[in-house]
Amino acid sequence: MKKFITVLSALAVCLGAAAAVNAASDMRLTIGVNKAVVDGAEKELDSAPVIINSRTMVPLRFVAENFGFNVEWSEKDQMVTIKDNGNTGDPTAVRLGSDLWIAGLSEEVERTDVSYRNRYGIELAGELYTPKGLDRSEKNAAVVIGAPYGGVKEQGPCVYANELAKRGFVVLTFDPSFNGESGGEPRHVSSPDIFTEDFSAGVDYLGTLGYVDREKIGAIGICGSGGFALSAAQTDTRIKAVITASLVDISGNSASLSAEERQAVLDDLAAQRWEDVDNGTPEYIPTFPEETAEAVPEGLDPMSEEFYTFYGLERGHHPRARGGFTTTSEAAFMNYSLLGHLDTISPRPVMMIAGENAMSKGISDMVYEQLGSNKEFVTVPGANHIDLYDDAEKIPFDEIDEFLKTNLN
Repeated sequence: MKKFITVLSALAVCLGAAAAVNAASDMRLTIGVNKAVVDGAEKELDSAPVIINSRTMVPLRFVAENFGFNVEWSEKDQMVTIKDNGNTGDPTAVRLGSDLWIAGLSEEVERTDVSYRNRYGIELAGELYTPKGLDRSEKNAAVVIGAPYGGVKEQGPCVYANELAKRGFVVLTFDPSFNGESGGEPRHVSSPDIFTEDFSAGVDYLGTLGYVDREKIGAIGICGSGGFALSAAQTDTRIKAVITASLVDISGNSASLSAEERQAVLDDLAAQRWEDVDNGTPEYIPTFPEETAEAVPEGLDPMSEEFYTFYGLERGHHPRARGGFTTTSEAAFMNYSLLGHLDTISPRPVMMIAGENAMSKGISDMVYEQLGSNKEFVTVPGANHIDLYDDAEKIPFDEIDEFLKTNLN
């Protein structure tokens, strides 16, 4: 019922109590029944409420219109827009997207909404993938998967989770703190420490499941989450194996700056903090549009153009993943080394995966050299950086499966 209740709560806020003319004040729906009771009167439904994969699905247009709202559907963006019809004079619009997973769910897999808190008390929104028919009397191997930096669980992680659950693993995906559907204020903050902690919090959650073996939990980090997964493994020995795909070390972005350049960046960030104080909110400038773009903007550098083909276009666009973080988040990464203790992960194994044509491949090469002896490197022929986000034909799932089953045994 969570998402259903969230929709009704949002409608109630915009409606502004029950003062709107011709708007219902009470509605009752029953699973599997094609009738609703609205303010005591029975009305026919085009489709009955149903429960699919532990989610309650209701006829949204019927609900919204009976509560006094106009409903519009955009086929292009796969988005529902719900607006006040003018009865209250309130111009607020509730814009609700579908979950917009970029890949379909296998008939062999079940996906369930979950939530749990990290050690900072921030509630994380996650999705648990399990193979249908999972033997819950047994202790099973599990994996926690992090999204690319700026991404959400409905993007790359859902591709990996769906495939690994088919292969018998219990898999947890999540939105990082302050982002996506997870809690934390202000929104769109980035933190090397907290994003690292989010992986350990995922291990916490998996360990509370009676059918998960606490000695068989691994971590997968895609893009920037690869750095957070490795960072977590440096201190959290409960993580028994790590896989990175298209690794990016966000804390290493400033490593090439000269002392003068670094000082200039810090001075700019200090000035921005004063602006944030005066404005009462931190500056956040999204990188990608709220709605799916038709084409990549001209003038982008090659790496930015590649990212835009995923995050900005239909391939991977998601309204909760617009890229970028609060401007002053950058300062934390200039004062924090995510990968300062890579040698301490050994003898626990690490697999690194990089595309043959990825502009980021050099990062994986460099980190691989710093790891201990128990490591593997997989180069994917013909793949670029973002191919390892979602291209199930290129992501080496057979090698991932073998690595996890061998090292979480």
